[in-house]
Amino acid sequence: MPASLCLTFAMLLWGSSYIALKYALLFYPPQWVMFGRMVITLVACLLLWRWVKQYRYQTGDWKILSVMSLAEPCLYFLFEGHALQYTSAAQAGVLVSCLPIFVAILAWFTLKERVSRFILFGFLLCISGGIGLSLVSPGSDYAPRPLLGNSLEMLAMLCAAVYTICVKKLAGRYSPLSLIAIQGFTGTLFFAPQAAMSELPQQHDTASLLAVLYLGSVVTLGAYGLYNYAIVKISVLKAAAFSNLTPVFSLFLAILILGEQLNLWQGIAIATVFLGVYISQQHRQATPCDKVENASA
Repeated sequence: MPASLCLTFAMLLWGSSYIALKYALLFYPPQWVMFGRMVITLVACLLLWRWVKQYRYQTGDWKILSVMSLAEPCLYFLFEGHALQYTSAAQAGVLVSCLPIFVAILAWFTLKERVSRFILFGFLLCISGGIGLSLVSPGSDYAPRPLLGNSLEMLAMLCAAVYTICVKKLAGRYSPLSLIAIQGFTGTLFFAPQAAMSELPQQHDTASLLAVLYLGSVVTLGAYGLYNYAIVKISVLKAAAFSNLTPVFSLFLAILILGEQLNLWQGIAIATVFLGVYISQQHRQATPCDKVENASA
């Protein structure tokens, strides 16, 4: 399957995850939602052990695997789980547009990929749009404290960028399911104590339980599997650029399913975020032909 098609489907699943997570958090505390999601992922990976065990460990991989697991699912889900308690699914989905900027900055430090002035300017626009989106968003049942929620979502995006860099370093030696299994194992250990310390509702809600099941199986296995598969084939900047599709899917689904609405000022802030992402994508890395021409000049 082409990498572009894999990434498109992955972003569709991630866009739907904001809706499912919002449903789950309406009834269950975030600690239990994340713990349940990780347990479901771990069980699914055990059932698919034949494909999980396809990896080639190299000396020192444990360091990258540890950073990857800490960034995502541990801190990422922690920030995002709390973020969706305070902001709307639509706003959180829009802030995903900042992910390519974070990836570009980290790629410059770790993978030595050049960061142009377009990326830096786009980064500033995305941050400004994110802050503006928080300030102009009124409190509601879906977004009681948007400034706090959107700030936590931005931290989640930083964790996602760290995860992307780590996967790029590991994906050539580890199958997508191998990395997902490691996430499921570490995520279960990370969220188990938090879940134990939080109170579980005496009654249960079918829709919320199905949302957790969807998150742990379809989203985690499907989205992460497709993303990890595709990132082997293309650069991290190109892969991260597809995250711009996530807010499109998230906004559409939030309006269609949750009945969320956006006002004019929110629309302007969202447009600022998209403009920042668009500008950041206008840089062009030097190709081998460019390098030959520059050398002969």
